[in-house]
Amino acid sequence: MLDGIIKQIEKGKPFFDKIAQNIYLGAVRDGFLTAMPAILFSSVFILAASIPEIFGIVLPATVSDWLWKVYNYSMGVVGLLVAATTARCLAESMNRRMPKNKVINTTSVMLASIVGFMLLAVSNVDGGISTTYLGTKGLLASFVSAFITVNMYKFCVLKDVTIHMPKEVPGTISQMFRDVFPFSFSVLVCVLIDVACRTAFNYTFAEAIITLLQPLFTAADGYLGICIIWGAMALFWFVGVHGPSIVEPAIAAIIYANVDANLALFKAGEQASNVLTVGLGNFVGTMGGTGATLVVPFLFMLFAKSKQLKAVGKTTFVPVCFAVNEPLLFATPIVLNPYFFIPFLITPMINVSLFKFFVDVLKMNSFIYVLPWATPAPIGLILGTGISLLAVVLAVVLIVVDGIVYLPFIKAYDATLLEEEKEKEALDALEEQVEKEEAKEVQPLSLNKNINVLVLCVGAGTSAMFANAVKEGAEIENLPIDATASAYGSHYDILKDYDIVVLSPQVQSHLEEVQQDASKYGTKVVATKGAQYIKLTRDPKGAVEFICEQVKEG
Repeated sequence: MLDGIIKQIEKGKPFFDKIAQNIYLGAVRDGFLTAMPAILFSSVFILAASIPEIFGIVLPATVSDWLWKVYNYSMGVVGLLVAATTARCLAESMNRRMPKNKVINTTSVMLASIVGFMLLAVSNVDGGISTTYLGTKGLLASFVSAFITVNMYKFCVLKDVTIHMPKEVPGTISQMFRDVFPFSFSVLVCVLIDVACRTAFNYTFAEAIITLLQPLFTAADGYLGICIIWGAMALFWFVGVHGPSIVEPAIAAIIYANVDANLALFKAGEQASNVLTVGLGNFVGTMGGTGATLVVPFLFMLFAKSKQLKAVGKTTFVPVCFAVNEPLLFATPIVLNPYFFIPFLITPMINVSLFKFFVDVLKMNSFIYVLPWATPAPIGLILGTGISLLAVVLAVVLIVVDGIVYLPFIKAYDATLLEEEKEKEALDALEEQVEKEEAKEVQPLSLNKNINVLVLCVGAGTSAMFANAVKEGAEIENLPIDATASAYGSHYDILKDYDIVVLSPQVQSHLEEVQQDASKYGTKVVATKGAQYIKLTRDPKGAVEFICEQVKEG
């Protein structure tokens, strides 16, 4: 029965891949990633300002004011930053689809998007401007401004709506005049939206859109809403599509805005009660990675009898502790494995429901700080909610419950593997005997030129493992191969420096897009499969042999 369900779900993979490749979702995701240093930077100062107060330590007023000032001028203007970074990322994606010699000026769209965002989010107040919607509350306006700006630029570039200058005029000056019309039109559209909102609602577009969508956000903050969100992430990943890349852009604005709202409630002495936050995903719903797999490697090591699961547990528990669970997903494998379909989907739902129960019923604070996603989940949960006994209890409960959910399915799968391993051992013995009888000299690997390899994954986690394996193998075999790891989305400007690009399974849905970009430089692009990719991250010789094969194939 489960096999049938999984086959039906797998049929939807092409559709899911198309969603993952949507340039608007990609721009939101990449725009956030680009602005993430500011978000993480601010979190250091807010922790320094807030944690001492939890233990009754009162910082000097000047120190406290300075720490909050840094936070307010980084996280407090994140909407402004994201308006620029999202516009730039979307413009870069558009440029890859534009006709030859038709290019959108990415710097200009950033400036236009910032101006548009200011019009959509800011009001005049006595002595200056209101900053209420410059931060996370204005993120929806950021996206709207970015989308409007890039599409206006695209229209003007394609239709050649511009000011043409004589050839003798320097390029930088010509570009400035070429951008006058698209810049003006983009800002004008935002002006019209601003006027319409102020006329209809008597407040800014940023406030209007949050007010209009509040019922949806409220529903998403309920048990059903959070279960659907994190269940969908797991479902997408189960069929091999990176779930967070699809789901998170849709909720990015509210999960960051709710952290800000929670912090304000906490500072006012009230309960931080908004559940739908970035921390809920990082440290509860995806505890140890999508599917809430933190406990899985440890269960493998403690209870599995098969060599495969024990080996997977030993090699993946460290990355999983830091929320990098791709090695686990593909080495087990969990992806498209009927034995793990149920626990992989329901465990995140159980986790987020338990968290909401602790917040709603036991009155624990929800997340009030943004911490790096790679923080070990129990630590992130405890720190992110303000360090409380209830948070410690919840962390323990989640680990125990997740273990109870996963263990029966692990034992069932382990029993199957154990039988397979017994059969394989007998076959291996025969093969070994045949190999000895037919042994022949193996030709050493060789290359007649230097090869630069770029490995791409979602967050540069597993790609670093693959790149390190290639470099180690090249050193062992004395081959002129170098490898670099990077995250998908940050590779566009460096493709020209590489001979081969290896795509991890998480980003293989972008194969055609990367091939199109790489073809300009004669760079070969190779997609890998899950088990193959993970195996090569642990096999330096195999990794370098894989690269050599790609070079020979051309």
